[in-house]
Amino acid sequence: MTIFNFCAGPAMLPAAVLKRAQAELLNWNGQGTSVMEVSHRGKPFMAVAEKAEADLRTLLNVPSNYKVLFMHGGGRGQFFSVPLNLAKRGNLAQHLVTGQWSDIAVKEAAKYMQSEVVAQSANVGGRVCVPLQSSWDINKQAAYFHYCPNETIEGVEINWVPKTGNVPLVADMSSNILSKKIDVSDYGIIYASAQKNIGPSGLAVVIVREDLIGLERNDTPAIFSYKEQSAAGSMYNTPPTFSWYLAGLVFEWLLDNGGIAPIEAANLVKAQTLYRCIDNSDLYRNQVSNDNRSKMNVVFQLGDGSLDSEFLKQAELSGLQALKGHRAVGGMRASIYNAMPLEGVTALVEFMQEFERTHG
Repeated sequence: MTIFNFCAGPAMLPAAVLKRAQAELLNWNGQGTSVMEVSHRGKPFMAVAEKAEADLRTLLNVPSNYKVLFMHGGGRGQFFSVPLNLAKRGNLAQHLVTGQWSDIAVKEAAKYMQSEVVAQSANVGGRVCVPLQSSWDINKQAAYFHYCPNETIEGVEINWVPKTGNVPLVADMSSNILSKKIDVSDYGIIYASAQKNIGPSGLAVVIVREDLIGLERNDTPAIFSYKEQSAAGSMYNTPPTFSWYLAGLVFEWLLDNGGIAPIEAANLVKAQTLYRCIDNSDLYRNQVSNDNRSKMNVVFQLGDGSLDSEFLKQAELSGLQALKGHRAVGGMRASIYNAMPLEGVTALVEFMQEFERTHG
């Protein structure tokens, strides 16, 4: 039986990447050792690090005036790193809140500067939607404006880019980076934890415009300083080398398969297939407005909540893992990141249809 892992994170990795890592585990690059056992400052691993950055730059077409950093702490580490590193721009951080992750970012930033919610998603007519920017009040003196384009818990995605003028736009792209084409120059800072579309946990990728480096508070820990990490090539101290290596393999896998355009097209087909099943059902429902439905995290509920346990039990027996929704919202959640093949979504849809036939 084929197993399909719908976990929101740490998420499934491409099978080709895992097989290559397995083959290289004991004898990487002809070294006779694992990549986990070599010096991060030695030439062999430095070549891995440089190639990973170059491949990421190619995939996202990162402009030359942006630095790419590989850092510790995942997404949560950036919740406090961003205000610390932009403190000299001012004492106000503005936020769009569309779910729990963007809300946590507000609370973390408030420890270091004034943190203001400009707008937040709301339930309108039984559907969650994100307010249009015409209703916001962006302060031109703000140090930065923060938002999360895709919320994994609520299944809410923003498919347009806020226009913030001279206020640096900061995006937490932990769950949708590399899933679709973006224009990096629209942002001051993009950051992403690795464990969705990049690789295993333990790593954060930060793409930061050069003019925003060197504005940190004096008490910013050096390990989280963009200035220090940039100067040290992300090796101020020992980085999470195995996560970095695997991220590099994922970047190679994406390039080998044509880059961002084909994966974006595939992601759209997967999402449309699953939402079509939900919309054509009398048992399942999705409570997010069509314009804000996530293509990475499809959240849905059963009309009869008493069937949840049986649904999850039978799904597991059918090889469909980790479909339980986040405890904050309940129901089900199918995370269909880049590594999830269409076959997995098709298998889920067929299961859902059969479960409805027998339990609806």
